[in-house]
Amino acid sequence: MKVFFTKRIAVFALLGIFSAAFSFAQQITKFAVVDTAKVYQAYFRNSAPVRNYENKKEEFKREIDRLVAELQRLNDQKIEFERKGNDTEAMKIEAQITKKSDFINEYTNAKNIELESLKKSLQENNSFYKKLYDTLARVAESGGYSMILNLQESNAILWYSSSVDITDQVISQLGLM
Repeated sequence: MKVFFTKRIAVFALLGIFSAAFSFAQQITKFAVVDTAKVYQAYFRNSAPVRNYENKKEEFKREIDRLVAELQRLNDQKIEFERKGNDTEAMKIEAQITKKSDFINEYTNAKNIELESLKKSLQENNSFYKKLYDTLARVAESGGYSMILNLQESNAILWYSSSVDITDQVISQLGLM
């Protein structure tokens, strides 16, 4: 009977050792993902440079809408002259349409370059990234993560469970929620 209890204790001890080793192994390989674009957007949502960028983008859109409306008005005039058989006036309007179309294309290209430059300068904000990496380190250490992957580098991430997405936790730690 004593041998039976000894074997039983040995089996329980082995099971305890295996479960402890298994749980230790799980802690070593704990991963998380973070959507840095979402964090970035939350961080800069109310900043003056982002508001400036958004205002310029909206201003650009309004101007393009105005220019396209003018182009449509000219096109309507051309169609009306053609319908009336006034080919001379229709050709004059066609020249204006071509000139305005070229201007719109050049304007759009210039404004897109300007907006892209503003966006790039916002994304290269070093103080934000220092704060982000410090926050990621705190979240990783407190959550027991051995690695945090960036969802923006999605070519390296083939699949992940939403349970390992710590984006909202990082945004909260940055004081943005």
